[in-house]
Amino acid sequence: MRHRISRLGFPVKVMARDDLKSNDSRRAASNPHLKVSLEYVDAILDHLVKYGINMYRMSSDLAPYATHPDMPQFHDMVKESAPELRALGRKAKSLDIRLSFHPSQFVVLNSPDSELVRKSIWDLASQAEMLDLMELGPEAVMVIHVGGTYGDVSSSRARWVETWNILPEPVRRRLVLEHDDLRFSAADALWIHEQTGGRLIFDYQHFWCLNPERADLKDTFRKFMTTWPDDQQPKIHFSSPRTELREKVVVDRVTKKKSLRPVPPVFTGHADFCNPFEFATFMRVVEEEDFDVMLEVKAKDLALLRLRTDLLRYAPDVAPRFGLDPKDVAALEQQDEADFAEEA
Repeated sequence: MRHRISRLGFPVKVMARDDLKSNDSRRAASNPHLKVSLEYVDAILDHLVKYGINMYRMSSDLAPYATHPDMPQFHDMVKESAPELRALGRKAKSLDIRLSFHPSQFVVLNSPDSELVRKSIWDLASQAEMLDLMELGPEAVMVIHVGGTYGDVSSSRARWVETWNILPEPVRRRLVLEHDDLRFSAADALWIHEQTGGRLIFDYQHFWCLNPERADLKDTFRKFMTTWPDDQQPKIHFSSPRTELREKVVVDRVTKKKSLRPVPPVFTGHADFCNPFEFATFMRVVEEEDFDVMLEVKAKDLALLRLRTDLLRYAPDVAPRFGLDPKDVAALEQQDEADFAEEA
């Protein structure tokens, strides 16, 4: 039975405002710093409050070069930024904004390469340290994938478990595992949970892209939700697949002339916006469960804003789950139109 209003969130880049940066992206020669990134995130929090958005995924590059093996001059920046991290954490908690990380694809815990695993653990430890210094609760997580299959899914899963057992406590406390669209299914993630007790992130699009076990959606979702303690709100990922026709440049082997040929979409790709009918149907299937939703769509915050108005228009039974009131539809639509006019 549901008890909490569900949050809607988006990752990293604010599309509605070109002036809001997600992290200090300057090159090493310019001495970028976590403190600069935190100023950017502070401004983003103000933007989120303005639009009633209460979940945000921070950039995995928040602390530039903090774990670069050849740049020791940056290795202390997280500790140097402790006061600023605490201040940002207090602000996020006062605004009830849920924060998280999704470390990059270069973080791989099941690699046969022990040096890559060591570097990955270092990256995770740095991000866990930031969340701890921000004094955020256990719902502020770091989401990663299992990694590569290296020709053997079973052995690769087992290596992930082996690495879990040697992770520093702050990393295990923050780490959550997500199944993916090409290599490790929801069933694989559940197997790893059985070995480790780690929390799992359900990804709606990935479930449909990779489900060789033909597992039931509702049953699988319920199992993912039970990997979270009762006093923590699970979070999930939602996106719709790209459906538009694509064009591919083809070179004639004889004439060497180039031409464009239509090709079908790749359904593992994320669409720019959420399909509101697909989203609402899924929410009705799992309506008894408590969870927050991170939208992994290309248009990011613009897609979130549009989805809210779409739910009020097309799925008024689902809208209250996200704290949306039908009486606010006119104001939301007006704001929606203004945002897209500014973006254009």
